[in-house]
Amino acid sequence: MSDFFNNDDNKDNTTNETTNTETTANTNSSDNNDNKSAMDFREIDENGKSTVDDKDLSGSDKKDSDYEDICFICRRPESKAGRMYKLPNHICVCEDCMHRTMDTVSQYDYNNLLNNPELMNQLNKNSGITFMNLGDFGSNLQGGIPNSQKIKKSKKKEEEETIDIKKIPAPHKIKAQLDEYVIGQDQAKKVISVAVYNHYKRVATGTMDDIEIDKSNILMIGPTGSGKTYLVKTLARLLDVPLAIADATSLTEAGYIGDDIESVISKLLAAAGNDVKKAERGIVFIDEIDKIAKKKSTTARDVSGESVQQGMLKLLEGSEVEVPVGANSKNAMVPLTTVNTKNILFICGGAFPDLTDIIKNRLNKSSSIGFNSELKDKYDEDDLLSHVTTEDIKKFGMIPEFLGRLPIVCTLSGLTKEALIKILKEPKNAILKQYQKLLELDEVDLRFDDGALEAIAEKALEKDTGARALRSIIEEFMLDIMYEIPKDDNIGRVTLTRDYIEGTGGPQIEIRSEKPKIEDKAEAAIEDKKE
Repeated sequence: MSDFFNNDDNKDNTTNETTNTETTANTNSSDNNDNKSAMDFREIDENGKSTVDDKDLSGSDKKDSDYEDICFICRRPESKAGRMYKLPNHICVCEDCMHRTMDTVSQYDYNNLLNNPELMNQLNKNSGITFMNLGDFGSNLQGGIPNSQKIKKSKKKEEEETIDIKKIPAPHKIKAQLDEYVIGQDQAKKVISVAVYNHYKRVATGTMDDIEIDKSNILMIGPTGSGKTYLVKTLARLLDVPLAIADATSLTEAGYIGDDIESVISKLLAAAGNDVKKAERGIVFIDEIDKIAKKKSTTARDVSGESVQQGMLKLLEGSEVEVPVGANSKNAMVPLTTVNTKNILFICGGAFPDLTDIIKNRLNKSSSIGFNSELKDKYDEDDLLSHVTTEDIKKFGMIPEFLGRLPIVCTLSGLTKEALIKILKEPKNAILKQYQKLLELDEVDLRFDDGALEAIAEKALEKDTGARALRSIIEEFMLDIMYEIPKDDNIGRVTLTRDYIEGTGGPQIEIRSEKPKIEDKAEAAIEDKKE
């Protein structure tokens, strides 16, 4: 930004003084100094010295700051508004707003303005102009706008991060990493791995040649608790990219009560630490997308269904969106910035509960004639989603334009008892391992026998919420154990059994044998190293 200011024309600034604001404008002081990026509007103490450090004006501190200055009036960042004027209380005003204000105020006797309420009221009637005495705010404005509502400064072109196409993990490597955390859903993991690989290749190549690669946004369809959200969270963590998760049920058409569509990008910007460039390479996951299917028959405007789908089209395809920084909705007191969604990967997920009936009807129609009539009931209920077509999803209520921007359809199957047992014990951060670690800190060995694992999985299936139910079930049976164990230092091992889970017995408790404690083991290991 300093180069921009160095080329600015010299302009005289009229010095205005008032006893209430004690604000001065140093004529030509900024323009004659190539190192200054803001005009000098500082408070002066009784010794004639500024109460603001020169570093705040020279820009030397700015080099250490990660955030742009924001205009207090129009809320634009310096990258959009340009030159900033520094005022007391760490407030900045852009040149446009300052000139508009000065043009308006110059019509009046500014020196007598504060002593003339009638003139002040007349001034406040001007469109877009409000007179404020900063001294009236006391310490409320100290510090100006918080960093949570500022955007990070863009790096210089030579410093901007670029994606090395050779370093993008291959699909089999992405899937291998997902396998460590996500059990089952092999086909879904394969589809997502290829889609993500192609997406970031597209981002890396940019406009290297005449062939423009389309976005590979994903639509995930699967029953509740099948792992849609967990899969996306794991993917974003492994790729180290910002992730925003939004619930489609809270989205409405702009102007109606609820979150507008652009609020999703605000969440992504916040997840990227207000770094626009980083956000523009992130992932957005919109859950419960089936809830915005268009209504079958209604005379009222469908503000939370088809209208939301229409509003998301530009976002999914790639467009520049003006979003609030540090807030979910636009208002006069929130800074705005522009985010380009061209390279953001959008993943939409939903259970689509009635979709299986649509698929079943289509398959039965095609197999009910002639020799194929015996095929009518051959399709497994859990396997129906794998036969989904775009036409099926259209019949469900998703508009063709919306589906056209989600070219990759990925289906997840419902979880079986065997899959739930594997989820309990096999992933790197398996639920059982987490509870075992908690009790290990109390020097207690926690175990689950096979019967207990089967009983927990059966209870989860009864709840019909998939893997989500597992933690709540275990927490229910672990509560008393975790409460009692710290009371008794003699407990060495606790084993959960089927009888305990089914309520017909208790856990098996073994008294601690004479074995070294964790601290003793650590001390012994240190002594061994010394020897």
